[in-house]
Amino acid sequence: MRYRPAPPGARTEPPPADDAAAWVTGAVPDGWFVEPPEVVVDRDEIIIWGRLPEPDLAAEATDADRAAAQGGRITQFRENTRDDRIRVARQVEHRYQRKVAWGARCGHTSELYTHLAAPVMTRLRQPERQVLDTLVDAGVARSRSDALAWCVRLVGQHTEDWLSDLRSAMTKVDELRRQGPNTQ
Repeated sequence: MRYRPAPPGARTEPPPADDAAAWVTGAVPDGWFVEPPEVVVDRDEIIIWGRLPEPDLAAEATDADRAAAQGGRITQFRENTRDDRIRVARQVEHRYQRKVAWGARCGHTSELYTHLAAPVMTRLRQPERQVLDTLVDAGVARSRSDALAWCVRLVGQHTEDWLSDLRSAMTKVDELRRQGPNTQ
């Protein structure tokens, strides 16, 4: 499928990214990750998560030592692969018309590199605005925008299983739509 840009001023959806995980897996150099990368796609951004091998530490290493070693492994990976990650990201951005961010996981440590913060317009009634203003007044957030982002993250943390089931169901619906009716 060939991507065609929209006329100036028109809002369009980016091209489908159904094969993005497979494409990225093929584009990432062998040996970077201990398992295939996890590719998370939305209409604005593609995040590529890779799991790195855990550093070998002495048996008496503390949890703090492990976290520090994992953080060091992630930092070193980021520095060592910068040029190649930029090359792959440019290819992905051209193919799927979305920004690309990278993240790395090592043990229990995760770090997401520079990623997109997309503005989202919403209309809130006074009770919802009061919730945001209370979070700002309490110092939980710097602005209504930060307070709304905080609320979304909190809901996401507490409903991950439900959201995961919903995403799976949506994927199944998309597959059925693509297959169409069985007309034998």
